Amino acid sequence: MRSLKIMSMISGLILAAGALLTAQPAAADGPNGPTPPAEFTTDWHDPVTAAPPVATPGTPTCEVTLAAAQFRDFTPYQGSYTPPEECGTRWNKIVLRLEGSVKGRQYDRLGYLTVGGVEILRTSTPQPSPDGITWSVEKDVTRYRDTLSRPQPVEMLIGNVVNETYTGVLDVRVTLTFHTAEGRVKPAAGTPDRVIPLTDSTLTTPRNTERLLAEVYATGSGGGCEEYWYLSVPDAAPYSCRATDGPHREVRVAVDGRLAGIAAPFPTVWTGGWSNPFLWYVTPAPRAFDVQPIVYDLTPFAGLLNDGRAHRVEVTVAGVPAGLAGWSTPTNMLLWQDEGSRVVTGGLDRHEEGTPRNTSAYTADAGGATPHRLDTDAAHRLTVAGHLNTSHGRVDTTVVRAVAHTSVHRWGEGENPDAFTGRWTDDETVTTGRTVTRVRRAYTMDGETTIGAGDRLRTVLTLGDRADTLVVRDGRRVSWSRLDDTYTGDATYTSGVPRDQRHAVGTTTERYRLYGSEGCHDRTLTTVQGTLTEDLRRC
Repeated sequence: MRSLKIMSMISGLILAAGALLTAQPAAADGPNGPTPPAEFTTDWHDPVTAAPPVATPGTPTCEVTLAAAQFRDFTPYQGSYTPPEECGTRWNKIVLRLEGSVKGRQYDRLGYLTVGGVEILRTSTPQPSPDGITWSVEKDVTRYRDTLSRPQPVEMLIGNVVNETYTGVLDVRVTLTFHTAEGRVKPAAGTPDRVIPLTDSTLTTPRNTERLLAEVYATGSGGGCEEYWYLSVPDAAPYSCRATDGPHREVRVAVDGRLAGIAAPFPTVWTGGWSNPFLWYVTPAPRAFDVQPIVYDLTPFAGLLNDGRAHRVEVTVAGVPAGLAGWSTPTNMLLWQDEGSRVVTGGLDRHEEGTPRNTSAYTADAGGATPHRLDTDAAHRLTVAGHLNTSHGRVDTTVVRAVAHTSVHRWGEGENPDAFTGRWTDDETVTTGRTVTRVRRAYTMDGETTIGAGDRLRTVLTLGDRADTLVVRDGRRVSWSRLDDTYTGDATYTSGVPRDQRHAVGTTTERYRLYGSEGCHDRTLTTVQGTLTEDLRRC
């Protein structure tokens, strides 16, 4: 974990000059698969995740290069996009693919990609080996069909620093593959009619909007304490990262000053996280390469927004100390329009906000006999309901969302050891007419970093990303899915010494399970000292 005191002990070591580790022969294949080396060498397997590829229909495709750049600093790539004429406009699926390479020494970096001002990708990068690595990210971007149906300006940035110490140049190419609708394969259904980037916190909707979603790419980053917001403690506690109200964070959306949506942020761990990059060289933490947006159903407010006027839509992160930077919240508005109406009227019928609960109880260590401890318990609930008078009748929409956070943070003198166990839940029920959609999300984190004898720094960590989704119409199940993405890692190295004396060892396992009415994906990846020793598929 990147507590600031532990970080100060190892600052610069991850990217110090010189060889990474003592060069050793490449892993040989044994009777049960690759035999890993005794410790990390100067090279390792390219980064890989257990997540499934994007499902495609197998129809003819067209490919467009969206961006191609080498990122050395904070100068964004700027280009232009034109839809592929040979694939027409009847698309069943649009798949974005990022392919990158980097070698030398470099930190993890955060990046974005926008088309017509609409952010369609937020990502971070792996840390390279001296010999160089390649990696890729694949994402379904069909929901941006409206934006991608016409020429647009393109902007991409992965902010980077290249000098005598940080030598890794990020070489990146991003493409879009358009899968056509042909024969029995129909064009993608359910995609929004308009996608509008939220700029200056103002929004003017088409007056016939009948459904409205907001997606927020919320990330705590920038190298400060908000990158590790879950570790922050109240001002009275002796820890490097402080926040008056403790570690609870909540991403909120307000419409004209009224709370319209709440959500728990995902506790993303980047590829340098928890003071131990040996955990992430091959297997990144869940969502690290594909930062997923938080989605809010704002349809209950559509009747108020359809008056043709500009309205104030603001995104904030509750719990961040006043005046402290570190969060980025680019937002897209996804709109569906009623083809049979020029103006859709309606109103907000119900708005009930529960009293937010947020307590952080600090217990000082007892003369070194027990560690410092912070127990946090937080929760919030919001219910909004509205109606719209559409060309196909009155439609009522009710959104109920409840978030909760419990965690225990323990640390010793000098923040060694430093341990954290946390669980965040985000439960949402959307009722639209006769259809009910329930999503139960749970994010978990359980780990500890210690510096022991011989300055051996060890990190043991388990992360979980889970979600259960159920769609019911007229009391009958229409579809369902269950996601369980679990990462576990254990890595140790000697801190405070040149790289060739670190003698790093580490094992990681990721199991990604997604199954339901649409099928099954179950894949497990295991690495030892940077060697991929298991790639098991169960579906």
